[in-house]
This record gives sequence, structure tokens and C-alpha cells, in this order.
Amino acid sequence: MGQISLSIDSGNESSSKFDDDGRVKRTGTALTASAHIITAVIGSGVLSLAWAIAQLGWIAGPIALMAFSFITWFTSILLADCYRSNDGSRNYTYKDVVRSHLGGLKVQLCGIAQSSNLVGSSIGYSITASISMVAMIRSNCFHKHGHEAGCHMSNNPYIIGFGAMQIIISQIPNFHKLSWLSFVAAAMSFAYSSIGLGLAIAKIAGTGGKIESSLTGIPIGPNMSSMDKMWNTYNALGNIAFAYVFSSVLVEIQDTIKSGVPENKVMKKATLAGISISTVFYMLCGVLGYAAFGNNAPGNFLTGFGFYEPFWLVSFANLCIVIHLVGAYQVFCQPIFGFVEDWSKGKWPENKFITEEYSICGFKVNFLRLVWRTCYVIFTTALAMLFPFFNDFVGFLGAITFWPLTVYFPIEMYIARRKIPRFSFTWIWMEILNGICLVISLLAAAGSIHGLVKSLRLFKPFHSVS
Repeated sequence: MGQISLSIDSGNESSSKFDDDGRVKRTGTALTASAHIITAVIGSGVLSLAWAIAQLGWIAGPIALMAFSFITWFTSILLADCYRSNDGSRNYTYKDVVRSHLGGLKVQLCGIAQSSNLVGSSIGYSITASISMVAMIRSNCFHKHGHEAGCHMSNNPYIIGFGAMQIIISQIPNFHKLSWLSFVAAAMSFAYSSIGLGLAIAKIAGTGGKIESSLTGIPIGPNMSSMDKMWNTYNALGNIAFAYVFSSVLVEIQDTIKSGVPENKVMKKATLAGISISTVFYMLCGVLGYAAFGNNAPGNFLTGFGFYEPFWLVSFANLCIVIHLVGAYQVFCQPIFGFVEDWSKGKWPENKFITEEYSICGFKVNFLRLVWRTCYVIFTTALAMLFPFFNDFVGFLGAITFWPLTVYFPIEMYIARRKIPRFSFTWIWMEILNGICLVISLLAAAGSIHGLVKSLRLFKPFHSVS
């Protein structure tokens, strides 16, 4: 039997492994940053876009998609310019950037908003991954027993299975070690989006385009009251907003870019590439999904079984979703992991449980990382089983985090950094954009809360069934 080696890192590694500030040397490029962005952006949000456009219609739906895309790109550029403080020092997290440029109570508000987004995204990805796992099995069931068969299954075992997988993968130390997973996840997002597009095109061809749709979305009638129409419209805006949420991890992604080149310039290129590619896929998935299903578009067009055949392709697409969400979960967890671990090391620098890295069979293990990250995954897994409402949950996440993280803080920090005078032309139009996005976020949050309340009336905790 081979021996298990156990050693403690001496800390005498070559200085070539560290940047001039003493932190681990950054190795990221525009390509790796783009992969992180695509992994973060093209996630579960893409699956609900056909439903969102069905609520908004042929006019407002595509306009909303393009508007959120442009706003996200513009504010991401502002945020990229704020990565370094005025004295040239690096900021390692979103919260550090806010502390450097705004300070005061806004730092705590940013921490709350970012944590809510990151934890909420973890829960949302757990829900979506489990639904896709179940959809793989249900697809085979429908193929064998017919499309009228129920083939109902509990989601809980699959939420637990996804959580168990994340406990292992969460031991990846930081963003710098995550690039390979982001490349795999980005490839998977292209795969399932492309499959969804192909199936939608085939469905459109099969029906000859004779699908009930509308310029204004699902019409008010026997199955849709005016109030339901209003709430669904607001919820759809939240779904689209969630599809573009990645600002909460933008600074952490930018902090992986290697030294020697201006990080903001590299990040701007990565952001333009990532958001452009994502928007093309979003427009295709949303528009072609609505063209394929019309007003009957499901909330999740690959797991809502708008498509039954070819069953093996539907199953493969859902497998790609699961693999992608494994990576996306990690991209959104790493900032939380890093914050707690850095804070603990600063608070108790002599505690070996917190600071020591042990080498076991070639793998670096830290006991704080092992215990804390395992507890976090268990926590998000339990909440995913408690609240498995995909569309309403996705809409609510997008609504409450889009404005503060994607719009408010980037604009306010840029104004402070550039010392833009109050009531100047630039200040006025930036604040108008700020206000418009706040109103949209509040309306979307109201629609999502209304949907969650309706779902809760019928739901029994920990009894999630697909």
C-alpha cells in the first residue's frame, strides 16, 4: 500500500509565485476572464427567457433584452475602471472597491447586496441543476411510456447529490485555480443553448410557424386576468435582469488578470466579448423559444418538456446544464469563501486550524476551508429543497440585486472617482439611468414576490416534485 504523505507548506516558495503585494501571482488573461464571465452570465437565466418574452411580447421582449445587455456592459466598464484605487493600489473584492471609492454605510450595504446575490445564485443553481437531473430521467420515461405519462419524481435526492458534488469541488482554493472549470462550463453553456436553439428551429419548422403569439405577449382573457398580466410582466423583467447578473463577481474576476498590462483594459475587452456572446445566445434562445412555443412557452424550455424528442438529445442538453451549473456555482461561491477565510486569517493569524495548508496525497488541504465550505454548501442545499420555485425565485434574485450591484454602485463610484460635478450633464443622465433601473427593479421584485406568495400557498416544505 502506498504511503500517504502529510506535510506543512514551509512558506519558502519562490518569489516568482507571488505578485509584488505578496499575494499569489495572477495568471489570468482576456480569454480566461471571458470564460469566467460567460460561465457566470449564461446560466439558468437563459432557460427562462422564452417564458419572459411570452409575457412581454414581440416588441417589449427583445427591447428589454437589448436594454439590459447595454446597461450591464456600460456599468461593467465603469466598474472595471474602479478596480484600482486613486493611489494605484489593487482592490481584491467588490466590497473593497466600494470601500475605496465611497466608504461609510455604503460598504455595508454593498456587502449585504453582494452576499444576497451570491447566496441566492447558489440556491438558484442548485434548484436548476436538480430539475435538469430529474428531466434526464423523465425524458427517458416519456419516451418509454408516452407523453401523457406523469413520470413525476422528487427533486430532493438530486439537490442533495448536486450538493455532495459541490462539497468536493469547493475545495478548489480560489479563482486562480478555477479557470479550467470555467472553460468546461462555458463550453457546456454553448452546447445546451445550441441544442435548445436547434430543437426550437425544428419545432418552428414542424408547425409551419402556426403558433399563437402576440406583439404584446399573452393576451388578457379567460386564462389571464389583467392583474396576472401585470404581475407576470414585472416578473419577466426580473428574469431578464437575472440573466445578466454577474457584476457581483466582476471585481474578483478582474483580480485574476496577470500583472504587466492595465487590468481595466483587459477586463473591458473580456466584458465586451462575454456580454456580446451571451446576448446573441439570449436573443436567439428567447426569440426562437417564443416562436416555437408561443404563449405556451414553459418557464424552463429544456426541463418544462416543450420538447420530448429526440429524447436522448434532450437528456444530453440537460446533462450539459448540470455540468455548466457545477462551474457556475463555484464562480459565485468563491467571493464568499474568500471573504470568510481572509477575515478569519486576519482575526486569528496564529491559529493553525485557520492558516496552515497540509499536503495530503498531493492535494492541499486547509481545515478551515474544508469545514466552512462544507457547511456553506449544506446550507444552500437545504434552502434549495425548501424553496424550489424556479421562475419566481430567479425573478426575485434578478430584481433585488440588479440595481444595486449592476447599476447603483458602479455609477456612484465612477462619479466619485472622476469627480463629476453635481448637476452637470454627465451627472444628470447617469442619475436618470440610476433612477429608471431602480423603478424597474422595484416593479420586478413586486412581481416576483407575488409569484412566490402564490407558490407558497400550494407548497409543502421539502416536498419538491417535478
